[in-house]
Amino acid sequence: MKQVAMSDFTKAVTSLPGHERIARTPFGATIHIHATAAETNGTIGMWETFTPPGQGPAPHTHTRETEVFRVIRGTYLFLCGDNEFVAEPGAVVVLPPHVEHGWRNISDQPGQMFAIVSPGGCEGLFQEIEASGADTPEKIARIEARYGLRNRLTAALGLDV
Repeated sequence: MKQVAMSDFTKAVTSLPGHERIARTPFGATIHIHATAAETNGTIGMWETFTPPGQGPAPHTHTRETEVFRVIRGTYLFLCGDNEFVAEPGAVVVLPPHVEHGWRNISDQPGQMFAIVSPGGCEGLFQEIEASGADTPEKIARIEARYGLRNRLTAALGLDV
């Protein structure tokens, strides 16, 4: 993973409406990044994902982070290990590291989820996809592997560590 300069994290980190950092997810959804590991001395990363109907990430495994999601709009089908469950607005879902998981917006309207990862850093994945213009699944998989994500494509490309 790319080294990120850390801050002293002695002041509030703010993300004001209309001034968010915009990026995209590996599956093409829009993401608004609110706080990064660099800003929080590595403690957390925070973002909101705006998911079109029927979309979501393929099953994957984080090797570093615990993820916390709060559903704001839409209905999501989550998979975590062998468990599958529906999360509607107001639901909070905590996904452990080292367990394959994924989710998909199963409603007919755009979905919105607020996310926090601990430790922070994974949000850099979205920023790097956006900044690099990664436009193929293989290019995205190479970025995912650098951030400790594993999935079928990273395995097929021999990128899993």
